[in-house]
Parts: sequence; C-alpha cells; structure tokens
Amino acid sequence: MSKKQISNSNLDPSAPGLSHIGTGATGDAEARMVDVGQKAITERTALASATLIFPPGILSEIEAGAGPKGSLSALLEVARVAGIMGAKRTGDLIPMCHPLGLDHVEISYLRPGPDTLEVQCLASCTGKTGIEMEAMTGASLASLTIYDMAKAMAKGIRIESVRLLEKSGGKSGVWRSGLGD
Repeated sequence: MSKKQISNSNLDPSAPGLSHIGTGATGDAEARMVDVGQKAITERTALASATLIFPPGILSEIEAGAGPKGSLSALLEVARVAGIMGAKRTGDLIPMCHPLGLDHVEISYLRPGPDTLEVQCLASCTGKTGIEMEAMTGASLASLTIYDMAKAMAKGIRIESVRLLEKSGGKSGVWRSGLGD
C-alpha cells in the first residue's frame, strides 16, 4: 500500500483547527506560535490518562515485589515524579506549546483490570492558554517511566490511549470526553 507524502505545500494554512500553522511569505504553510496576548486569564484544569496493558501476570508479579526495580509502590512513586516533571517541562518538549506556570499537578493510578494500569494526570493553572498538553504529557511521561522500570520483566507492555478526559476554563469552557467529541 502506498502512502501519501506530506509536505508544507500539501497543508492548507486556512484549514480550521490548525492553530499553529500560518501562511508564510511564499504562500506555503509555516509553523507559528499562537499569540495569546489578548486572551483572558482564567482558571484552567485538564485531566488526561494513559493506559498500560501488561502481559498476563506481570503486573501481579511486580505488585508481589518480584520486579527488578522493587515494589509496585516504589515504581509508581518514581513514575509520579516523572509525570509531574514532564508536565512542568511541556513547553520545552512540544514545539509551539506555551510554557505555563502550573499551580498544581497530580498523578494518580487506577487498576481497571488485573493486567491493566491507568495513569491519570490532573493539571491546573491560572493563565491565558489551555493546559491540556501538560496533562497529557504528565500521563505519558509517568507511563513511559513505568514501562522503563518494568521492561526487564516483559518487553510486551503496551502504552495505549493517551487522551484528554476533560478540561475546563478558557473560551471553550468545559469539555468532557464522550460528550460530543
């Protein structure tokens, strides 16, 4: 199956939703940082998640202390720090993402099944632009850290479904996944 090559000349800078693409001097699409200078300062929050799927029994082995990096609780605490640090550094990691002064970042864990771990990142700030990327980055970095610390037991751990669950603040107000995505 052939794949279509994407280049600047294939992008339509006037397409809706491409906030970080403008028109350059030659008329081609050009990357740009969105100007948030005139936006209102509002309280903003975002909740994101990432799901780790472990091969059968591996998560239970880690929980029982059989992992090379210690107990599950130790692994999750290291991942929590990585997720918080990742959220704080989002502006350095993602081009055109405004650096934000975060008010709060919280990493939590859910266990929806015996071989599944869900990482959630709740982030908040008072500012002129959204905090969704910080929440998704926090969930992603925590998940990658869990994979790194558990990979000696199973390379087949999968990180799936990094997604925004909800956000509030700004011009668009409240949004929740599943309610008119």
